[in-house]
Amino acid sequence: MTKNYIAGDWVAASEASPNINPSNTNDVVGEFARASAAEAEAAISAAYDAFPAWSRSSIQSRHDILKAVGDEILARKEELGRLLSREEGKTLPEGIGEVTRAGQIFHFFAGECLRLSGDKVPSVRPNVDVEITREPVGVVGLITPWNFPIAIPAWKIAPALAYGNTVVFKPAELVPGSAHALSEIIIRAGVPAGVFNLVMGRGSVVGEAMLQSPKVSAISFTGSVPTGRRVAQTCITADPMKKIQLEMGGKNPMIVLDDADLKVAVECAVNSAFFSTGQRCTASSRLIVTEGIHDRFVAAMQERMQGLVIDDALKSGTHIGPVVDQGQLDQDLKYIRIGQEEGAKLVAGGDLLKRDAPGFYLAPALFTEVNNRMRVAQEEIFGPVATVIRAKDYDEALEIANDTPFGLSSGICTTSLKYASHFKRNAEAGMVMVNLPTAGVDYHVPFGGRKGSSYGPREQGRYAQEFYTTVKTAYTFDGNGPYVPKTKSSE
Repeated sequence: MTKNYIAGDWVAASEASPNINPSNTNDVVGEFARASAAEAEAAISAAYDAFPAWSRSSIQSRHDILKAVGDEILARKEELGRLLSREEGKTLPEGIGEVTRAGQIFHFFAGECLRLSGDKVPSVRPNVDVEITREPVGVVGLITPWNFPIAIPAWKIAPALAYGNTVVFKPAELVPGSAHALSEIIIRAGVPAGVFNLVMGRGSVVGEAMLQSPKVSAISFTGSVPTGRRVAQTCITADPMKKIQLEMGGKNPMIVLDDADLKVAVECAVNSAFFSTGQRCTASSRLIVTEGIHDRFVAAMQERMQGLVIDDALKSGTHIGPVVDQGQLDQDLKYIRIGQEEGAKLVAGGDLLKRDAPGFYLAPALFTEVNNRMRVAQEEIFGPVATVIRAKDYDEALEIANDTPFGLSSGICTTSLKYASHFKRNAEAGMVMVNLPTAGVDYHVPFGGRKGSSYGPREQGRYAQEFYTTVKTAYTFDGNGPYVPKTKSSE
């Protein structure tokens, strides 16, 4: 059984949970420790005690550690990608791609250690200088989801350490293998005891300990909307209040206009809706298609979907792997039934599939005759299920696209500069794509959304400093000129 990492030591736990391969449920990836509340509290205390020294450590030492982490990740990307795909179910090329991105993220933030900056400005008062600097916030609790088991931990851990914070990391229970492997790499890179702590286990135990501890200054959470709201409420009412960063759901639209390149539109839609088994918060599950291209688009989608290979994530040639577990598969099937009951027409997929080994295989589903009031068009499914919504023209398509409680990613396929420019300005989303899949972002620019999708500062890129640092303004009088502070001797 693997162990948790607390205060510089690997610590055994009294409980463990199996890590099951969704492509082959007979394959147990490993038994992973499940921490108790006491162990979570010990990790928090270790991070709290380590913070003063780490927050004042040299930027060179932090750079060297993060660069070493990135180097090892990239050197082992095939091995780590295979582990990721084995435990999460995304295809091997996707798994290797995600690991590569994690390595690049650590390299980026290694550079950020050396690019820390502030401002020195004159005061409105003579002979007074003003310095504006950034300082780390303290102990940061990081709660990550199962769908990107190494990239999302990387884009939280790397900036947290780069800016001088200490970390308590709780990965999703479904994917502890990637988290454990990443933690081993961080430890080998030379991070001091207590600075980084891995505490695997239930959110109701480990996550709750983070939320309740006064020693934790900030929480960065990626997961479901209900849990995110609970995190926010607890952090805001805590004493002292905690800084929060939330990335939650998405119900992302992709508009296809009459003038779109049909092949480009279909590839964007298939990639956005079905790759990674649709288990991405940036996936397009609402395909909003205008009248003139609607029927041709649906026919082309059906033809393209027939060529998709759904199989073991580790097999060469697989386009789409299994759903992550039985619970998620049940949710996907429930929404397929809901769509049919609401009057939507299932024109492709939606059936359970059998492969060489037992696994959670589902043929990607495509609905037509959907209106935007249906549950399948409003609620996040988080699986390979897409809906096609017919729109009269661009204006109606934009209105439908924005008519959602979410606002993470939004896309349009068009050859019109006029409509592309208007859409970029008027799409109510944090990220906008033109003739590109809605899922797929760069590691050096901000990630995040609006409305019910995100809360707090953006993740990734230089914008990460808004969450992982706090601003200090310092005033200094130089002792010269007309302004002289009064003292008893001069009164």
